[in-house]
Amino acid sequence: MPLALFALTISAFAIGTTEFVIVGLVPTIAQQLAISLPSAGMLVSIYALGVAIGAPVLTALTGRLPRKQLLVALM
Repeated sequence: MPLALFALTISAFAIGTTEFVIVGLVPTIAQQLAISLPSAGMLVSIYALGVAIGAPVLTALTGRLPRKQLLVALM
């Protein structure tokens, strides 16, 4: 596998993992903030909503930039 493709694969995996890492911390967050477990669980939904809204917007805004430079800048 070419090094560039490997780096892109690892980056995509890391970005995907960050959305689900918070799930294991929800009980601790709820306890520390003195809020209910479902309220703390909304953090995952809010993050996912931000990604769902932000991805198309950022795609539209950065569509004309050189892809290689954009990938390097975003990493």
